[in-house]
Amino acid sequence: MYRVTREIEFCYGHRLLNYDGKCRHLHGHNGRAIVTLEGTTLDERGMLVDFADLKSRVQRWIDENLDHNMLLCRNDPLLPVLLERGERVFVMDVNPTAENIARLIFDHAKASGLPVVEVILWETEHCFSTYSER
Repeated sequence: MYRVTREIEFCYGHRLLNYDGKCRHLHGHNGRAIVTLEGTTLDERGMLVDFADLKSRVQRWIDENLDHNMLLCRNDPLLPVLLERGERVFVMDVNPTAENIARLIFDHAKASGLPVVEVILWETEHCFSTYSER
């Protein structure tokens, strides 16, 4: 079994709905997504996937959609205010927890045709969440 992994750093803001802790307030993170692909065969170049393809399909999407952006749930009452003021907002159907952001990145990588098996999202230096279909 072959595996390749790319680490992608990005900054984002969010807040959690239905949460009693500090994360109920708007705040930001310097996040790191660790995207791992897996397969049993290599291409004619001897690669599972070219790191440049991983960069163009996943890192570019993160840069354009999540980096320096506010990630909010569709039900967040602040959403209309931020949109009205022209702020950058990425709207999620679910609460923008580390778990759900990891899955969001996983689903994008999979939809772009990559053999993704796991996404780890480091929300802080000491806390991370993992999503895989296994």
